[in-house]
Amino acid sequence: MNTHRFVRAQTSAAEAIEALHTVRDLIRYAVSRMQSAGVCLGHGTDELFDEAAWLVLWSLHLPLERLEPFLDARLTPTERVAAIALIERRCTERLPSAYLTGEAWLRGMRFLSDTRALVPRSPIAELFDGDALLPWLPDPEAVSTVLDLCTGGASLAVLAAHAYPNAQVIGSDLSPDALALAAENIALHRLTERVQLRQGSLWAPLQDQRFDLIVCNPPYVNSDSMAALPLEYRHEPQQALAGGPDGMDLIRIILEGAASHLNEAGIMVLEVGHEAAHFEAAFARLEGIWLPITAGDDQLVLLERSALARL
Repeated sequence: MNTHRFVRAQTSAAEAIEALHTVRDLIRYAVSRMQSAGVCLGHGTDELFDEAAWLVLWSLHLPLERLEPFLDARLTPTERVAAIALIERRCTERLPSAYLTGEAWLRGMRFLSDTRALVPRSPIAELFDGDALLPWLPDPEAVSTVLDLCTGGASLAVLAAHAYPNAQVIGSDLSPDALALAAENIALHRLTERVQLRQGSLWAPLQDQRFDLIVCNPPYVNSDSMAALPLEYRHEPQQALAGGPDGMDLIRIILEGAASHLNEAGIMVLEVGHEAAHFEAAFARLEGIWLPITAGDDQLVLLERSALARL
């Protein structure tokens, strides 16, 4: 009996450099290469084509938002080498693209990004350019104080400063490394006079300050999920992801102190991601409001001060 083995041929980087000549060629190759490598998305894109276009355009110093005019542009050998090297790093090192390029885009705004903090991607950002919070904060110009708790690289703090033009914003985090990156992003957006940074554990560096709005993307990934994280997520600071057995270890501490840091009509928006079931089990008596967003209806919960005070 004859047996046959079928194997999938994979183009080498050297072959690709010789054979690929246009932006269109490189993007097609990148999609195929990343598909075969099994890369994981979720750090800014959710389709391989978008990931490929991002890397190719960035490597060629072309505008990320203008693909069409350049699709059939022919490339120099040096440009092909640089683009394919970047694609290879994405596939072999499994680094998020934001760490490879040193930048991430969130709600149309550019942020510096590296391994000192999570890649900016919180769905809380969606609330700042919509009307989801208007029932509680009907006049954006009347919002005077905002806290971004667990600020990381300060993307939410920066977006909040733009959404609430009269507010003083504080970004707080335990990690000095994350806060160093946050300071760079605040300077990048020329907000050093309106956004301040505090270093310390959760509520400790905030003393008795109160806020109209608190946003928080805390570590909330449960232990089983942490053990199964794709390689891309393992390059991020693990202390910014891990939330204990049910993901709620730090959230319990956060909610215990939240009421004392909110003004009378203040609200908190808390990200719990895919841990809604664990959140509801841990805080069965807490009255909250799930805010619908593009990613789903049970990832962001809005909590009023009156409800938090009854915990």
